[in-house]
Amino acid sequence: MQTAPPPGESDYYEDDSDEARAYARPARRTARDLVISLVVLLVPIAFIVAVFRLKGGEDPVVIDPSPAMAQAEAAGEFPVSRPGGLAEGWRPVSALFRREDAGAILRVGYLTPSGAGVQLIESNQPAGDLLPRELGDSVRPTGAVDIAGRPWQSYQVRGGEHALVRTGPDRTVIVIGGGGSDELRALAASLG
Repeated sequence: MQTAPPPGESDYYEDDSDEARAYARPARRTARDLVISLVVLLVPIAFIVAVFRLKGGEDPVVIDPSPAMAQAEAAGEFPVSRPGGLAEGWRPVSALFRREDAGAILRVGYLTPSGAGVQLIESNQPAGDLLPRELGDSVRPTGAVDIAGRPWQSYQVRGGEHALVRTGPDRTVIVIGGGGSDELRALAASLG
């Protein structure tokens, strides 16, 4: 039985029918209902993740560092060393040339064959300013090394990374990263 709403309250009404009482009861959810709901949500998510992985979504994006290196060469700030003859598995993932107040800097990031990140930095900025900024505060020299007939300084730097540094009158070259010393040496040796 339906009663008329009081004056001024047109949205209010009471319904005493069996159908209205059935809808008024609180719904009782079971664990089975919860599992079904989760499966309905997780199946499409699992499908999307599987497609993403099969399409190589987790693979690093490999770039061509040549434009940044050409830009650095065209600027004429310092002679640019291009790595040559690196073994298979070296993947360039970033490259940037930038002029700053103190000079120019070229950065090229690589993933090594072992999957570690290594960065090649070339700059004509004063080594006294460049090295502390790039190597960090906790630098520990580990000695001089000869790589491809050139003298380099070896350092242990932040977070267990290593660095090889070669300074000259017109530029400083830094090879820094978490790769093993053999990988850092390979990159350093590949520089012309």
